[in-house]
Amino acid sequence: MQIVDCSYAAHAPAILAILNESIVNSTAVYDYAPRPPESMVGWFRAKEQAGFPVLGAMSESGELMGFASYGTFRAWPAYKYSVEHSVYVHQGHRRKGVARLLMQQLVARARQQELHAVIGGIDMDNRASIALHESLGFSHAGTIRQAGYKFGRWLDLGFYQLLLETPLAPRDG
Repeated sequence: MQIVDCSYAAHAPAILAILNESIVNSTAVYDYAPRPPESMVGWFRAKEQAGFPVLGAMSESGELMGFASYGTFRAWPAYKYSVEHSVYVHQGHRRKGVARLLMQQLVARARQQELHAVIGGIDMDNRASIALHESLGFSHAGTIRQAGYKFGRWLDLGFYQLLLETPLAPRDG
């Protein structure tokens, strides 16, 4: 398995397929409808303009096994050192260490970019994701009860965060 920087041209269809499978079949994304191909144009553009990474785990045969990224946590300037991440793995490659490797690389990028808080919103029934995050040093920062409704039931959204030692010299403004 190799970690690569994803691009729209090379990876958009595979990323969209992984994301849409999660939308349709899980509570990993609190969305109902699969996203159309054109949605990836703006998604990649926003990541590029903000300098946020989109990492992919590639198999030996060149298949995208999973992807991870982060984005703005909140739009106000004082949140500039905090990001919200996401990680998704193709259904045929789950429980093989793909998410762990992607998350380790994503956290390394956050340190390089002098970020301080990496935050993930996780459905509280997603025990595998919670266990992964806790094993990587993330801690439970709070839960919003019944934050979403999908598959005929209320969903509790937990926030998990990892505080980094960066930036070395944070500043206002």
